[in-house]
Formats: sequence, C-alpha cells, structure tokens
Amino acid sequence: MSPLVFALVGLTVLITHALEAITGFGCTVLALPFVTALVGVKTGVPILATLAWILALYIVITKWKFINFKEFFVIVFFVGLGLPFGIMAFKSLDPGLLKKLLALFIIASAGWQVYRRFTRPNRENENCPAAPEGALGERLRNRIFYYLLLFAGGMVHGAFASGGPLVVLYASKTLPDKGSFRATLCLLWTTLNTVLLINYVRSGVFTAPILSGTAGMLPFLATGILIGEKIHHKVDEILFGKIIFLVLLATGFFMLIA
Repeated sequence: MSPLVFALVGLTVLITHALEAITGFGCTVLALPFVTALVGVKTGVPILATLAWILALYIVITKWKFINFKEFFVIVFFVGLGLPFGIMAFKSLDPGLLKKLLALFIIASAGWQVYRRFTRPNRENENCPAAPEGALGERLRNRIFYYLLLFAGGMVHGAFASGGPLVVLYASKTLPDKGSFRATLCLLWTTLNTVLLINYVRSGVFTAPILSGTAGMLPFLATGILIGEKIHHKVDEILFGKIIFLVLLATGFFMLIA
C-alpha cells in the first residue's frame, strides 16, 4: 500500500471498529465498501475478517461474564437451520436482487426504530426490549417472528456471508442490557469468523501482503477499541439503543450501494 492508501484504510478501520467496540456489530459491512475500493476485494476482505475476529475475540475474553449463553445457542441453532437454504438459494436465485431486498428490509426496520426512539423517547415502545411483556399469545407470536428473523439471517449468511443485521434485530429485542448485547454478539462473530479464517488458511488466502497489511492495521484497531470501550461505558441504555439502530440503518444503506 502507498502511504496515502495505508492512512485511509487505517482511518476506516479505526472508525468502524470503534463503532463495533461500542455496539458489538457493524465493522466489516461498514468498512468493506471503502477498503475494497482502496485495496481490492481479495486483499480487503481477508484483512477485515481478521481484524473483526480479533476485535470480537477481545470482547469475548474481557467481557465473558456478560455473555448470555442461552440466547447465544438460540441464535446459533436458528441461524444454523437457515444456512443450507441460503447456500441453495445463492445457486438458483439472483444474488444481486436478493441483497438489495435485504438492504431495503433492514433500512425500513432500522429506520422505523430510529424514528420511534428519537421522536418518542419517553413513550413506552412495545417493540423495545425493556417494555413489559404482554399476553402469552402475544409473546409467543413475537418469539416466532424473531426466530424467523434468525432463520432468515442464517439464509442470508449462507448466501452472502452478511446475515448479521437480521441477527442484530433479534438481539435488540432479546438482549436489552448493552453489555450482554455486545458480548453475546461478539461470541457469535468469533465463532463464525473462526470457521471463515480456518477456511482462508486452508485455501492459502493469507499471502505475505495480506499478513503485512493486517499487521499494519493493528495500531488502528487498538485505537478504535480504546475509543469504543470508553464510549460504550459512558452511554446509557436509551442512547445505546439509538446508536444500535443508527448503525444498523447505516449498514442497510451500505449494503444497498455496495
């Protein structure tokens, strides 16, 4: 990389990984359009995948006590069910169209939540994780809907390796505590990206330029983590919920234009 490209990639890594250190998601999909435009897909994707794995592993190790293992296994179960269907769909359907439809769904869902949280912050929101549970039938219907989101997230991940936004929609409902939300999602990303990195190693993706590029990004990653950690501990649950859906909204737009 030239010095200018190195600095631009580093700045992108710092900002996007600080956001993930705050929320527990979003760094790869937000950084991908910029980094791949600067260094190409074959270089950018492995670098970002490795940095995301390091960040998620750091959160898992340091915030282990906040992980909600019950919800983690629920997520893994339903995402795992959807994976093979996504792999089959990728082979038979137009991937470009499917990805645009997914992005539009994420924009609509996140945009509605942003509107509710900013325009009616003091009103009870039945879609908010902290809201009291309704009748048994209503709770069951809500659960089924969110399980379907996870299943769809598995399908999307099988097709595009980008099912995270749908998982985030589920986690925003079931993991109201910001520490648990972040740590549980990071355990999921650590698990998924470990499989991905093992595949990279087996297929010889990690060439010398990619390894050196990844090593060069580590100071930017560390700085992003420090900034994100400070912000995460300062924001309250209400502001944290707003940040989650703002990042998710940005993710949808980035998926739409990528």
